[in-house]
Amino acid sequence: MPQQTVANPLVQLFPLALIFIIFYFLLIRPQKQKEKAHRKMLEGVNKNDEIVTLGGIHGTVVNVKDKTLTLRIDDNVKMEIEKSSVAYIKKPQNA
Repeated sequence: MPQQTVANPLVQLFPLALIFIIFYFLLIRPQKQKEKAHRKMLEGVNKNDEIVTLGGIHGTVVNVKDKTLTLRIDDNVKMEIEKSSVAYIKKPQNA
């Protein structure tokens, strides 16, 4: 009767650990860095900044509160939005 060799459990777990490490560096870590940069950008929003929302609305910040912003979209048109809905702050044209 031939002898059966028993595989080391660590050798069996190695491919699974390798896949997790690859997923971490290719998917999880970059996403966390992007979230951290977005949070930092939201903390730096000031009055008179021109922003674009996730919905594509362009406006100028009139008032900054803890969780919301008031935007001036057009003459006599203002709206209050959540800070988290800001996609990015537009860069000045002459910068």
